[in-house]
Amino acid sequence: MPVEDAMSREPDLRSLRYALTLASELHFGRAAARHYIAAQAFGRRIRQLESDLGLTLFHRTSRRVTLTPAGERVLTRATGLLAALDHLADEAADAPPPDDTAPLRVGVLGFGAAERWSNLREAVRRQLPNLELAHVELDMANQYEAVRRGDVDIAVVHEVGPVDGLELLRVLTAPRVALLPARSPHADAAHLTTAELRTLTESQGLVGFTGGHPGLAEWTGLGRPSGPALRYPAALSAAVATTGRIGLHGAPAARFYPHPDVRFIPTDGPPCQVAIATRENDHHPGVTAFRRAAHLLAAA
Repeated sequence: MPVEDAMSREPDLRSLRYALTLASELHFGRAAARHYIAAQAFGRRIRQLESDLGLTLFHRTSRRVTLTPAGERVLTRATGLLAALDHLADEAADAPPPDDTAPLRVGVLGFGAAERWSNLREAVRRQLPNLELAHVELDMANQYEAVRRGDVDIAVVHEVGPVDGLELLRVLTAPRVALLPARSPHADAAHLTTAELRTLTESQGLVGFTGGHPGLAEWTGLGRPSGPALRYPAALSAAVATTGRIGLHGAPAARFYPHPDVRFIPTDGPPCQVAIATRENDHHPGVTAFRRAAHLLAAA
């Protein structure tokens, strides 16, 4: 199975709204007109949504459009999700206004929330349309401390266990993959077991990350890395290609950090968990908006 299929792609919330309109109209032209876009562009968004979900939502013929059973199930859930999203604006209206207009500093580790970024951002914007966001790049060593010290207001982190003083809200769970040099004898494997991976790392070495949380070593589960540890997840593909060693990452890395000399192979072991980290008792409206958005996407 290609690693791109190892996790379902995040459906775009706007495309879900388009699908609900099409389910109501059962006509591409009329549905597109309700969203003020061309029918051809509307149809592409519906096809992309079906591709992301791996499901056929609508049957099309030259004369009619009908919902499939899978479409009925998905759109029933989508109705509840989008209603909850719309309700976020009402909840935020009751919150006190921000004390200032400074941007909310968002620390991001690696690929962050991957394909969930656009939906997470929309859920925040629905509550605070004028909130300005500032991007801050994090590394494995400071992903938690940057929040605790106040260098950033929220952080999108690799969750490997509880952290004193922080509230962690999971927004993404992705299978993990092994990164192998393209010339490795196992580069074409469909899957690697933990035992196979351990044998490979014993012979070829392991590229590891620096980090203060003991849960990182437990997540890897393959012993001590060989050579200098990396600070930035984005560097892993190049490090594997350069050294010929083995690496571990979350499945979205295959899309965000592709490398012609590296193969991404699904493997056993704990998945990659991505969470929103905020300081406990931080009630800044922007922080609260991110927490509500994270709860909503986790429930979806």
